[in-house]
Amino acid sequence: MNKALFGAAIIAVAAISMGMTEQAFAQYMGNVDTESGKSGANTLEEALKLQRARVESAANNPSTGSGTPYMAADGVLGASAISAAVFGGIAAAFFFRARTGRYAAQGRG
Repeated sequence: MNKALFGAAIIAVAAISMGMTEQAFAQYMGNVDTESGKSGANTLEEALKLQRARVESAANNPSTGSGTPYMAADGVLGASAISAAVFGGIAAAFFFRARTGRYAAQGRG
């Protein structure tokens, strides 16, 4: 009985997940050619032009940096510090709670 119910639940979850998801297609780069219907008309030239403009902009404005706020709370190090504090606090609470209580070994701590 339990195996049949478990199997039916798995099939139901698989059917629901297949019905609710859509196909994912690779993203194209550049414009769509209206004559042939193909994507990517002159994409290499367009991409090189954009990259050259970005490099020139970064060279002309060296004080702007890379744009990644490392020390901000929403940056790399800020988010790492916040998540370390949260998960470290939870772990510390579990460690201190485990040293006392009903199932703690007698004579230790």
